[in-house]
Amino acid sequence: MLKNTIKADTLFTTPARMTESELVAACRRQDRRAQKELYDRYSRAMYTACYRICGDFELANDALQEGFLKVFQKLDTYRGDSTVGAWMKVVIVRTALNKLRRRKITEELPLNYADQEVDWDNTSLDVEYLERAINKLPDGYRAVFVLIEVEGYKHQEVADMLNITVGTSKSQLFYAKKKLREFLQHYV
Repeated sequence: MLKNTIKADTLFTTPARMTESELVAACRRQDRRAQKELYDRYSRAMYTACYRICGDFELANDALQEGFLKVFQKLDTYRGDSTVGAWMKVVIVRTALNKLRRRKITEELPLNYADQEVDWDNTSLDVEYLERAINKLPDGYRAVFVLIEVEGYKHQEVADMLNITVGTSKSQLFYAKKKLREFLQHYV
């Protein structure tokens, strides 16, 4: 009798048919097919988050690749408190933010902002123009704006993810929106 806790049918299940927990277990055993399946399941969503944070295709791709390496290296630390996708997003978003910090781009905010309101639900706003405006935001503002307004996270989750306070998250979102109003005032 085997003392191993792996179910026999899991050994013969293709990664595409594995449940999330079976896939994580196979990845922890360094099963390359399972790792590829995990990458295939989540890479598109993770790349989108990286791009929205980085604002640059190459930097986002670098962050994605480096992030997945970290995911596979740290998979033993995943406790199952959340979905593996949520846990991976934290690892990969932090990787993207670190890539930005290493790039050392700094951008100062002007002291006087436009006070015009922007209708965030305005469907006539060109998506490409909005993406360009978001990409002009300073890195910290862009990260908080994307995580809250685009990805749907709460301030507490963003604070935990980025190792900042809830107050900092709220402040950065406020200033990100003000900066976007300034960028978009000529468009709307």
